[in-house]
Amino acid sequence: MKPNILILMVDQLTGTLFPDGPADFLHAPHLKALAARSARFATNYTASPLCAPGRAAFMSGQLPSRTRVYDNAAEFPSAIPTFAHHLRAAGYHTALSGKMHFVGPDQMHGFEERLTTDIYPADFGWTPDYRKPGERIDWWYHNLGSVTGAGVAEITNQMEYDDEVAFHAVQKLHQLSRSSKDADRRPWCLTVSFTHPHDPFVARRKHWDLYEDCAHLKPEIGFIPYDQQDPHSQRLYRASDYPAFDITDADIEKSRRAYFANISYVDDHVGAILDALTRTRMADDTVILFCSDHGEMLGERGLWFKMSFLEGASRVPLMIAGKGIAPGNHATATSNLDICPTLCDLAGIDMSAIQPWTDGTSLKPMIDGNARHEPVLMEYAAEGSYAPMVAIREGRFKFVHCEIDPPQLFDLESDPAEHTNLAADPAHGDRVADFVAKVRARWDMARFDAEVRESQARRWVVYPALRNGAYYPWEFQPLQKASERYMRNHMDLNVLEDRQRFPRGE
Repeated sequence: MKPNILILMVDQLTGTLFPDGPADFLHAPHLKALAARSARFATNYTASPLCAPGRAAFMSGQLPSRTRVYDNAAEFPSAIPTFAHHLRAAGYHTALSGKMHFVGPDQMHGFEERLTTDIYPADFGWTPDYRKPGERIDWWYHNLGSVTGAGVAEITNQMEYDDEVAFHAVQKLHQLSRSSKDADRRPWCLTVSFTHPHDPFVARRKHWDLYEDCAHLKPEIGFIPYDQQDPHSQRLYRASDYPAFDITDADIEKSRRAYFANISYVDDHVGAILDALTRTRMADDTVILFCSDHGEMLGERGLWFKMSFLEGASRVPLMIAGKGIAPGNHATATSNLDICPTLCDLAGIDMSAIQPWTDGTSLKPMIDGNARHEPVLMEYAAEGSYAPMVAIREGRFKFVHCEIDPPQLFDLESDPAEHTNLAADPAHGDRVADFVAKVRARWDMARFDAEVRESQARRWVVYPALRNGAYYPWEFQPLQKASERYMRNHMDLNVLEDRQRFPRGE
């Protein structure tokens, strides 16, 4: 029997807080219990440090240069296969509760049903413009108001959303349990995707109070003066409108405290979902995967949010638990690109049919004790950049390339905080040349740049046109047939009550 699959996804959770499951200081008992029985991938990376491109890559196993989801307003084409398509073709029931930041009229991408709408827009409104380098688009660009406004609230836009996501996920597990013992039952893949701990940095009091005496409210690396920052960090400084804000130490501590508190908030929801999985007698038949779309700089170096290949923004947690999956910490670098082929492999799908559709590699051989040799690849071509950027993590080194910037090379074994760029060091000249050759072999950077610019320019024509006159939204509209729920007079009450009870006979 194929295993059920439960994917628990969060937003903007940095993998630097998951050296081997959640860091000790985090109040996350449910995630820590999950980690104890999981294969843990401590050096896992996003394919692109931004929501929509990172999530399209997670779904498809393809880099943004293949999906063409370059930024948070780039359409995800319907013809690109995702893990939901592969699993559904193999007989799985596929469902999504929560965020996936699909842009375009297709809001399903292989999911058989969506239980909620998305939290972010599905149209082209958030399109960057490489034709105007350095210009901020104030109405949607990140700014540091999330930092200066950090604090406590009992309800926010994001909490309302995630509370709904968790409710529908638990409800769906209850529904699935009622057919879990049927002879013709379909295996299922339920993706539950939260928007926390993504900024704004606002948390409920009960979670905020957990971190009153936290020793980790200050960044390990303080603000780096503008003239000492690398060119891309300077661009992010300007894109975040840094000069317009006076960021105090208290602002930084409140922001980090709220971020940690929102990890605990997510942990509460994860606990409720895993409890429902256990109560519905499906836990033993289910693979659980926990991941994030990208990281969060959290004030390190003075940087916030994502949009960077630095470890805080690009490294993300990944844990997989289930029958036949040996717990343990895997240090070799991996990628969210690997999730799609891994899910297919765990579901027993012919991998020869999957590999042409992915830039990733199944992690099942690693889980089974075999070595991984493939490098980890990343791309970024969205706000805060003026040209596409790419990165390669191979062994202990990370190499960052952009046609308009000097190269960057970091030895993450001896310099995990990425203090020292070794690219200009003659002692590493051969290594830099080797990485440059790998970039040239993998990417046509001029073509990549031209395709991003063309995509942006097209959308800058289409979006204002579609907003002029009658407007038909692309956002997913969850519809429920109320006349088919609970008890109605075209139903037999006795049959209904028996069918809707789980377990029966206890």
